[in-house]
Amino acid sequence: MSQKVIPVADLRHLQSLPTIPAVFEAPTGLLGDMLGRPLRDLRISVTDRCNFRCVYCMPKQVFDKDYAYLPHSALLSFEEILRIAQIFVAHGVEKIRLTGGEPLLRKNLERLIEQLARLETPEGRPLDLTLTTNGALLAKKAQSLKDAGLKRVTVSLDSLDDATFKRMNDVDFPVSDVLNGIDVAHTVGLGPIKVNMVVKGGMNDQEILPMARHFKGSPFILRFIEYMDVGASNGWKMDEVIPSGEVVRRISAEMPLIEVAANYTGETAGRWRYADGSGEVGMISSVTQAFCHNCTRARLSTEGKLYTCLFARSGHDLRALLRNGHSDADIAGAVSHLWRARGDRYSELRTAQTDVTTPEAPRVEMSYIGG
Repeated sequence: MSQKVIPVADLRHLQSLPTIPAVFEAPTGLLGDMLGRPLRDLRISVTDRCNFRCVYCMPKQVFDKDYAYLPHSALLSFEEILRIAQIFVAHGVEKIRLTGGEPLLRKNLERLIEQLARLETPEGRPLDLTLTTNGALLAKKAQSLKDAGLKRVTVSLDSLDDATFKRMNDVDFPVSDVLNGIDVAHTVGLGPIKVNMVVKGGMNDQEILPMARHFKGSPFILRFIEYMDVGASNGWKMDEVIPSGEVVRRISAEMPLIEVAANYTGETAGRWRYADGSGEVGMISSVTQAFCHNCTRARLSTEGKLYTCLFARSGHDLRALLRNGHSDADIAGAVSHLWRARGDRYSELRTAQTDVTTPEAPRVEMSYIGG
């Protein structure tokens, strides 16, 4: 029997040591990349572990009982995360999203949230501090997260049908527990809550309308995400992508939708409101309607690699700078150098022939740096 190759194992170690420029540039909050895109959003992965085995993210045949997760010593400490976050805020970051894996698996996460919640922009505004979760532990954790200073949560939910949902999370976790977590989070004031559904053709696209019906008229914003070619473990195929335009068509045929303007520059989801005024839905169309041109997001992996694109092939090792005794000014200079050289626009260059399973196109896994 041939041995299965696990591409994510090598990709975690592809890295480069960031350059510290000879001439320092003091952070002004106005940092721009090669395409004029500012740095506004930092997504921080706090763990590479997850209690789900979703087929589009951490399929069980790759992330099995023998999979070697990062040792605790490799992970950034809360103090290291806070230090990096402070540097990014000085460079213009206004929003921090905690991700994973499943971030609620990180022990004492509330301590980190308390520290991040104290940060302010140079203008004195509080950060938009949020978290993405699969909802499995949300009912248990919601109150402590709110008390620690978390503003809101985004919950992943790919189906209301128990059989379909269990087939997708692959750990037999019921829909009812996620829905309960959403309700508890809303009750304690973590909001507005967004619910993300990844739509994979042939697996859960029949759930588009039931999901829309369920959340229509609720306080929650449902967002449909095109199945993306992140990493190599999910066996992505273009013909399994249900375009957002088709999702809008299906919903609008029963519940008419009206397109509305974005809330802010760089918003990932296209916004649609129900014509009868009973709420809105979002469409994240990174395959068919790429939004690279106004992407303002940087991503920090669990052990301190900086990625300037969700589809990157390697990261830049900020942890090495932290643990080798470099000053905040050194690290701020390195971040500035990296962002100014950023020209990433993978999704805009993608073609229908994209094949992420070939050795020529390895990329970092979503489970490693968060979505």
